[in-house]
Amino acid sequence: MTWRGSTTIKDRIFACLPYLLPLIEAIGFGSYLFSQFPILKVILSPILPILIIYKSIPFAGLIVFFALFALVVRNEQISHFIRFNTMQAILLDIVIILFSVLIGYVLSPIPGTSFAVQTLANTIFIGILAAVAYSVFQSLSGRYAEIPAISNAVYMQLPR
Repeated sequence: MTWRGSTTIKDRIFACLPYLLPLIEAIGFGSYLFSQFPILKVILSPILPILIIYKSIPFAGLIVFFALFALVVRNEQISHFIRFNTMQAILLDIVIILFSVLIGYVLSPIPGTSFAVQTLANTIFIGILAAVAYSVFQSLSGRYAEIPAISNAVYMQLPR
């Protein structure tokens, strides 16, 4: 149940769509796991066409990020349930961006950190995959996905 009223099937589906953004961004971190467990490629193959389009457009991540924020999160006419999930997906994407900066500019140049980089990348990928799966399941159920720290930040951003 939602604390802002009931949600329609359409709201539940639209609330799941923004979670494609962090999922697509996190796929780069899964490269080590994909080489060790090829079945993961099969599981994530349905989003391959979206990934190809996303990667072929320059600055697609930035465009989608600002479009979601400006057109969905700040639009009071869209239901709170959709805006909450969109903002949560945006914050998950920000977490991915921060970790990619950490790995790319801080850890990778240091010699002898390849094992640490692989471990961190695997952890990030599994964590984002779990957060997205949990959030999509909760959204399809019509409930708010409560991810510690992320959901609190979302509640601070969204006007009630």
